Amino acid sequence: MTKPEVIARIAGAASDIGAEAWNACANPEGAADPHPFTRYEFFAACEESRSATARTGWRPCHLVIERDSRIAGLLPMYLKSHSQGEYVFDYGWADAFSRAGGEYYPKLQASVPFTPVTGRRLLVAADALLEETRKALLAAGASAVNELEASSLHITFLTEREWKDAGALGYLQRTDQQFHWENRGYTSFDDFLAALSSSKRKNLRKERAAVFAEGVEFDWLSGRDISEAHWDTFFDFYMDTGGRKWGRPYLTREFFSRVGQSMGEQVVLILARRAGRHIAGALNFRGEGVLFGRNWGCTEHIPFLHFETCYYQAIEYAIAHKFLRVEAGAQGEHKLLRGYMPVPTYSAHYIAHPGLRRAVGDYLAREREAVAENIEALAEHGPFKKSE
Repeated sequence: MTKPEVIARIAGAASDIGAEAWNACANPEGAADPHPFTRYEFFAACEESRSATARTGWRPCHLVIERDSRIAGLLPMYLKSHSQGEYVFDYGWADAFSRAGGEYYPKLQASVPFTPVTGRRLLVAADALLEETRKALLAAGASAVNELEASSLHITFLTEREWKDAGALGYLQRTDQQFHWENRGYTSFDDFLAALSSSKRKNLRKERAAVFAEGVEFDWLSGRDISEAHWDTFFDFYMDTGGRKWGRPYLTREFFSRVGQSMGEQVVLILARRAGRHIAGALNFRGEGVLFGRNWGCTEHIPFLHFETCYYQAIEYAIAHKFLRVEAGAQGEHKLLRGYMPVPTYSAHYIAHPGLRRAVGDYLAREREAVAENIEALAEHGPFKKSE
């Protein structure tokens, strides 16, 4: 029997791979409600809207494994000239390497652009050998560092299983934390509140009452209910708030139209309305029984409006649709008091230079221990009744 020909190659942009081959790896079981941030449609929207391109420091270099000329595995990957929009911070590594005379950029980033959401990064088609293809992707990713004259490869927000596989092949392992809300079978928001301690329950009710006392109401929009006028409004929120927070928001106006058109059934746009006019909004995506909070913005300041729009409305939506959890994005210990509990996130790093690899490895060993201790300590101070 002839052995299948196996080739690893850099395919370039998502459009060079195509929706059918990409989604066969991203959604091998053909789920009706797939993870939104592994889909071809999301990557294509980032790239074709000129949000993630070589010009913005995100040159698409997606890596594929082919068996007999068919794509069996995929590692979404970008060649980057900076470390912005990643949410796993390596600025210190870059500075240290530069001071030592090295060049940290370009580097390879295997991630979803501008999206700190855990999901599979080693995407394998249903008819491929899972473990063998994962190992091939990790090995080819390390080889691509030399091929593209990069300093390193960083696979961020991958699953714990993939993280362990990468560690077994010599990748450095890093952890961090996020805050997620878990649905414990709640039937209403009041049911969720009943699980909190008395003081935390009173605080949440007070915050919500303050928002509604201002005459604010909310719209939940998905699919065809989201018009271009809605996207215009939300983009104004995004630019205003993002400009003040980051200096330069990452996503173009075209990006929002593209995700609305190509995957609108997985978009949940929550808009705050007062006196007939929208004043704030939060962009969410749904998939695999989870609501993923992504971007937020407003044009009016109302106390607690951010918490209501991004956190409490998301909980309401998740309960109404019987979702498993809400993932509210990166960082933010203020989420803890609002029912979002700490969970670990994972990243894996291949660094070519032996000295830098050794120094980063020593640092990460200490950091992993500190992250684990912090998660444990934060969980002890969660808002739920101690009997829970």
